[in-house]
Amino acid sequence: MKRRLFAALLFMLLLTGCGGKTVPPPPEEPDIPPAEAPEAPPEEPQEPEPPEDPEEAALLALLEDMTLEEKAGQLFFVRVPAENAVEDVMTYHLGGYLLFGRDTQNKTASELIQTIASYQAAAELPLLIGVDEEGGTVVRVSSNPHLRSKKFSSPGKLWKQGLDALLRETREKSILLKSLGFNVNLAPVADVSTNSGDFIYDRTTGMDAEETADYTARVTEAQSFYGLGSVLKHFPGYGNNKDTHTGVAVDERSMEKFLEQDFLPFQAGIAVEETVWPSGELRRLRPAVLVSHNIVNCMDPNLPASLSPEVHRILREDLGFDGVVMTDDLAMDAVSAYAAGGNVAVMSIQAGNDLVVTTDYRTQIPRVIQAVRDGALEEEAVDAACLRVLRWKLELGLLERTEEGTLRSAL
Repeated sequence: MKRRLFAALLFMLLLTGCGGKTVPPPPEEPDIPPAEAPEAPPEEPQEPEPPEDPEEAALLALLEDMTLEEKAGQLFFVRVPAENAVEDVMTYHLGGYLLFGRDTQNKTASELIQTIASYQAAAELPLLIGVDEEGGTVVRVSSNPHLRSKKFSSPGKLWKQGLDALLRETREKSILLKSLGFNVNLAPVADVSTNSGDFIYDRTTGMDAEETADYTARVTEAQSFYGLGSVLKHFPGYGNNKDTHTGVAVDERSMEKFLEQDFLPFQAGIAVEETVWPSGELRRLRPAVLVSHNIVNCMDPNLPASLSPEVHRILREDLGFDGVVMTDDLAMDAVSAYAAGGNVAVMSIQAGNDLVVTTDYRTQIPRVIQAVRDGALEEEAVDAACLRVLRWKLELGLLERTEEGTLRSAL
């Protein structure tokens, strides 16, 4: 470029000198602009975030508005006390009441309905109202002739009579319990026992794992059809262990035994989630799982299953269960020796339980609250458990969404 300018000036000087006139220089060659960078390809449109599940959002909003005392109380599914039952619903913000033979004995249907209704009327959030109505040796309702003319049959007897008999009686049982005000039946018994000498035998089908699994799924599905919550018990499988009401039971079986046998009925019951209700609506109603107090050496040789984080990990991760997990009654002798300072409910929540079944709730609920305040129990663990309890109540039809998207009592 500089050389061309110099040559042009020299040429002009020469022309000026020869003719006295200025001659315009030749036009400069234009600079060639640098090549433009290729245009970037247009950005791909981002996938829109999936819309938030309105029911889950409502549950989280409800949880956010609850106090620590309210959340802790929701984790307790307790035996009805002999006194102050209505007052305690409000005082302790209880999650639910379990009725035993004492609570149904000699009552007419009308009296029992009114009693349960009084509990619900006192609750800010609807209560789980549960009962052990397995049939056979464990019958808290049909043992009362005012409520049914005879006891419901045992699982073994029904299973031997065939599928029609099983479904017919499960239907009658579900309708009766719902009509009285119950929303949870602590059944079916998913334990496998083929030896009549076993402690648990009379409460089971008495059949092998495959038939017990079929029974468990059928009963769970039938109860769900009528909106009655099922509780699969006693995880991880009772086997031939002794009665944990009176002492510690140690299970020496191998993990292979549980994988090949005891887990099968629980897996079959857990798989029953969506059910077409009588209205024709497809509803999700997951069963809950109750964990025994047996010490299972192949899983955790140091703690009863109900207090063992490893047993709960197996249930959650290996079996993929995401519903409510509850303890067996913590008042049993099999767990009292393992609770440091008597904080058995705190230990059970730390282990992974969502519902604490106990008679000692007046002592245990304040201890759970204090453990959170002291930092011994993470509030996130209480929140996670409470959220599962609230979700189960929603699935049971105890809670419903308003037009504004919030949750309210459906009772």
